[in-house]
Amino acid sequence: MLKVKKFGAIDIGSNAIRLLISMVVVDGENVGFNKVSLIRLPIRLGQEAFTKKRIHPENLSKFREGMKAFKSIMDIYEVDDYMAVATSAMREAENGAAVVCQIKNETGLDIQIIDGKMEADIIFKAHFKNPNYRDANYVYVDVGGGSTEITILSGQNIVASKSFKIGAVRMLNNMVTEELWNSMRNWVEEETKDLEHVEMIGSGGSVNKIYKILNMEYPKPILYHEFKEIKETLEEMSFDERVSYFKLSQDRADVIVPAAKVYYSVMKWADISILHVPKIGLSDGIIQLLHIRSLEKN
Repeated sequence: MLKVKKFGAIDIGSNAIRLLISMVVVDGENVGFNKVSLIRLPIRLGQEAFTKKRIHPENLSKFREGMKAFKSIMDIYEVDDYMAVATSAMREAENGAAVVCQIKNETGLDIQIIDGKMEADIIFKAHFKNPNYRDANYVYVDVGGGSTEITILSGQNIVASKSFKIGAVRMLNNMVTEELWNSMRNWVEEETKDLEHVEMIGSGGSVNKIYKILNMEYPKPILYHEFKEIKETLEEMSFDERVSYFKLSQDRADVIVPAAKVYYSVMKWADISILHVPKIGLSDGIIQLLHIRSLEKN
């Protein structure tokens, strides 16, 4: 018997907020996930959350309007269930909990402030529903505005996982110390030193954009020298040149450079020559969780 449900996933990140609406079609043992709508709003909550430890009133106003719009859109699509999660910016803002409460009172939306480990777990589960991954060694890296989540895998078994307060927005604000950077390097080198033929899986808006810039089509991976070349090209360009030449949005044209540095550095530290970019993020993982939750209810 064919069963169809619609789910909404709201990802409240440090550099932008997103709403993904997906239709999940269950036909016997076959399950299909079909993207219905994806909306991204360039509201950089991390800018003040990291530097001043608060969500700025101007950004708060934009965020409230965005959440009201997301609620209306989900109502129009008649979603069966939804999940809204906030990551590092809301975690670190002193008024983060108050903002979540305000949104609940104004819109009825429940927002969960999740830690780095849960964020990595949600995205990881979405990635490894993908049949393209074989029984090999992987370093899964998700670079956000406020943090980088790294998971080391042997086959599909998690060997180690850690969240670092190293994100593109933090790096733009010179908030990542040499000590913190070295701690990530030492951790990656230590956890991968005994693994042979390690490949990387990259997640996050910036690596997806780099993949698009290179005119790649999944499942073709990016090779180390290709990533090094595009990283250096982006670094050499001015902000305006990145916007003009690569047609990047203004809120992507600045963060893409520090984000590329993180991906490239991990590839170098772990002696990785292949980077897979399956274009799956936190919102995709949320849809997976909502589907599982629906099955458990039934």
